Amino acid sequence: MPTCAICDDTGWKTIEVDGVERVTRCECVVQKAATQRLNDARIPPRYQRCTLDSFITYPNEKLIRAVETARRFVEAFPVVDRGLMLIGPPGIGKTHIAVSVLQQVIRRTGAHGLYYDTRTLLREIRSTYNPVLHQAEMDVIRPVMEAELLVLDDIGAERLTDWVEETMSSIVNTRYNERRPTIFTSNYEDIPDEGEMNSLLVRVGFRLHSRLREMCEFLEYDGPDFRDLPPNAGAEDLLGLWKTQPRRKLPVKSQGQARAQLRAPKHADKVDLKWSGGRAGS
Repeated sequence: MPTCAICDDTGWKTIEVDGVERVTRCECVVQKAATQRLNDARIPPRYQRCTLDSFITYPNEKLIRAVETARRFVEAFPVVDRGLMLIGPPGIGKTHIAVSVLQQVIRRTGAHGLYYDTRTLLREIRSTYNPVLHQAEMDVIRPVMEAELLVLDDIGAERLTDWVEETMSSIVNTRYNERRPTIFTSNYEDIPDEGEMNSLLVRVGFRLHSRLREMCEFLEYDGPDFRDLPPNAGAEDLLGLWKTQPRRKLPVKSQGQARAQLRAPKHADKVDLKWSGGRAGS
């Protein structure tokens, strides 16, 4: 028996346009493609049931703005000019929001989407890296560069070395120039102070930070750690914990190598990065 009552599993359905019968793709085709692409998106099992509707909000203006911005992104995709950068301490639901957007975009549009924890991605690239040719197998890098929507989770968590900076810059610049939106999350605050070793600027380096500022809308918010609450906790529990919990910061680490990477390239404000936002530094 056919599984689709609309098209009898042909993949085509009849519609009427201005009194004329035409055929178009049936919704079942889009649904099947979306299901397969969700399976291929590398979303960890822990986050596969995440949705924006299941994300608990409470009177936290910046958090509510982040969720509303994520909803607008889903509704507008693929007609979006910028990606998203979700910033805040661990456990406040940044990955939940990012993965929810990825899944809803795939379900609604059938887009090719992909999730990666940044450290996992770098580890996989490093495992295929050829130090003689100074290149990695494109089987790993190409899907990341070409995904219609990419989530890169926990950017800045990796130790900044020349190889890390070069690899991340290559990925981000390719997506930047091709106008493929990316959603990033990070635990590191966007502080312009080069002396703050736990800032996003120091953790990713000057050049990559400049690109991120132009290609993403930055959504920075604070909140309690969801992991400190029982599974049945609600909005009132979150609000209560947020009010009593001191502002959380990551422990300071020595980042001499990261500091060295912050030297701005000469005439950086004049470099045209071929993005609709204009010139870096403007």
